[in-house]
This record gives sequence, structure tokens and C-alpha cells, in this order.
Amino acid sequence: MIRWKNILAVINRELRIIRNRPIYLLGSVLTIAFSAVFFLTFFKSGLPEDLPVAVVDLDNSSLSRELTRQIDATQLSKVVKYNTFEEARADMQSGKVTGICLIPEGMFADVQSSRRPVITYYINGLYFVGGALTYKNITYMINLAGGAVQREVLRAKGVSEDAIMGLIQPINIDFHQIGNVYTNYGYYLTNVLLPGVLEMAVIIILIYSLGAELKYGTSRHLLKTAGDSLQTALAGKLVVYTLLFFSLGLIIVLLLYDWMKFPINGSIWYIALDMMLLVLASESVAIFIIGLLPVPRLALSIGALYSILALSFSGFTLPIEAMPPYIQGLAEAFPLRHYFLFYSREVVMGTGFAGWWREAVHLLLFLFLPVFVLMRLKKAYILQNFPKN
Repeated sequence: MIRWKNILAVINRELRIIRNRPIYLLGSVLTIAFSAVFFLTFFKSGLPEDLPVAVVDLDNSSLSRELTRQIDATQLSKVVKYNTFEEARADMQSGKVTGICLIPEGMFADVQSSRRPVITYYINGLYFVGGALTYKNITYMINLAGGAVQREVLRAKGVSEDAIMGLIQPINIDFHQIGNVYTNYGYYLTNVLLPGVLEMAVIIILIYSLGAELKYGTSRHLLKTAGDSLQTALAGKLVVYTLLFFSLGLIIVLLLYDWMKFPINGSIWYIALDMMLLVLASESVAIFIIGLLPVPRLALSIGALYSILALSFSGFTLPIEAMPPYIQGLAEAFPLRHYFLFYSREVVMGTGFAGWWREAVHLLLFLFLPVFVLMRLKKAYILQNFPKN
């Protein structure tokens, strides 16, 4: 039997607690606002620009100077010239440059003599994004330089332009980056990082709210307000937090796909549904953790660890399919994983209901988790015999 009067009483009680304890709003609204501002401004340019690249030109020929100018002319790189390799290596080790391009002495003479000069470059792999982009950029520019030299040699031999291109580039690659044509790191990361922060806020705040009843010895008062029904107590609390966190989630969706114009091939309202399911699943996980371990400090620690691991197990940085089989199975225990699959099929592929309905079912299955711990949590609320710290 639904006790609307008791649910309303619990709602009013929870609103008073939130009003008297700013930590609830600081941990939810302020956290999401700060994360949104931080990530959207940090990735505003989409792709890092003017990464410092050291060039040590030991040849100092017209060809080496042209190669240096070509590297510097790209959007990703900004050339910093050094006289010796030792100086460049010291700056790369200190993080001042992301890579070193070493042009050997006699390179132009080797090219003219049809010998194969070796251009060596070193990449600082400690900074993954900067190092990977620098490697890609230098490799691309050196390949272009090699093709340009070969073209001039063939022209001097009287080979036609069509034949030259057939020799230099026998296979023409038609390359398409689906869902992120601009290689924008903001599109790539923010779409999952902000929902991941929201999931963390949901789990931590709800665990704290339920654990605070034990910490401050108010759990019996909560049950009394709810008519001695834990289900009614949880329903009243969840009404407040579901509305709060879904509102924040909806703001994230509108912010990304409406105001910021992030690319989306599907429906923005389906993503709002995905966000709603993520909030509900995260709330269920929070209830399960505090019910299984009704010790506020321990439950908060487990909730924080679980939330952090969710970002790794979601699969948006490293494909889950590339991980060991037991890790692939473990990834199913995180709502953010299913949110990401839902998002990728709707936003990137635009598959509609046929593509993501299984992920929606997986998220709904999390709602059954609290059933297994309700009796244990109610017993803890009545007896209050667990450590309060």
C-alpha cells in the first residue's frame, strides 16, 4: 500500500536536511557545474595546438630548412630550434618539448645521391596525448617530405604527373572519422566524463544521505516519519534526489547537444532517457552498497572506488573487447558502461530503439539490487548497532 502522506512527510524532512546541510548541494550542483565549466573550457579548442617540437638541424641545407618550416606550419606543432641534441634531450626530459626531430648532417647530399638518409625523432611518451599527436604529425610531415623529394627526382627524369602520383601513392586512402570528423577531444571525452561525474555524485551523495541516518542516530526518526516502512522512507528520499540529479543530467544533455552543438546523429530525448536510467541505476547501486555495508565511512569508500573504476570500465578510452575475458564480464557491473553503449549507438550511429534497447534493459536490471539488502538496512536502522564513523 502506497502511503502518500508518509512519503510527503519524508520528502519535507529530506528537504529540510538539504537546506540545513550545504554539503548536499555542494556535492551535487556545485560539483557538476565545476566539472562542466572545467571540461568544456579545457577542451574548448578541441585538439591541442602548437605543441613544442625540438628540431636539431645538423644539415642546415635548403631541404632541411624547408622540412623544418613544414613541421612548424602545421596546426599541431611549434618548432623550437636547438644546436645540439643534448640540449634538446634535456628540455624533453624536463617536459619543455614533446618530441625531438634530429636531421642528420649530409641529408641533402644523400638525397641527391639517391642514398637513404635517416631522420631520427624521439617522442615523450609520458604525456600520452601530446606524444601521440606529435608522433603522428612528424611522421606525416616526413612522409610528405619524402614524397616531395621523390616527385622532383621523377620530374627531372621526365616522368608524367599521373605516373609520378601512381609511383608515390599507388593506393589512395579514403578516410572517414565517424562521429568525430574534427578529431575533437572535447567530443570524445566530455560526452562520458560529465555523466561519469554525475554517476559519482549520485552514488556518493545518496550513500551519505542514507549513512547519515546511522551516523547521527536519526534512522529511527526516519522510519517513524515513514510509518515504520523502509520502502516508504526510501521512496521519499529518492523522489528528492531523483528530481535533483535528473535535472542536472538533463542540463548536461541540453548543454552538450543543444547549446554547445556537439554532433548527434540520433535523438536528444533518447539521450535524456539514457541519463534518467543512469541516475536510477546509480541510486540503486548506492542503496545496495549502504545496505550491504551499513557503516558510513566504509560505504563511502567503496562507493568512491566503484565510481572511479566505472570510468575505466566504461570502455570509452580502451575498448572492453581488448581487455581480458574476466574484465569484460566485470564491466557489466557498472551502469556507466551501459550508458556509454547506449550513447555510442544513439549519438554516434543513430540506430534508434533497435540499437540500444538491450542497454536500457541492462540499466533497468540494476533497479533490483536494493531488494537484496532492504531487510539488512532496515535492521541496521532499527538497532543502530553498526559503527557510526
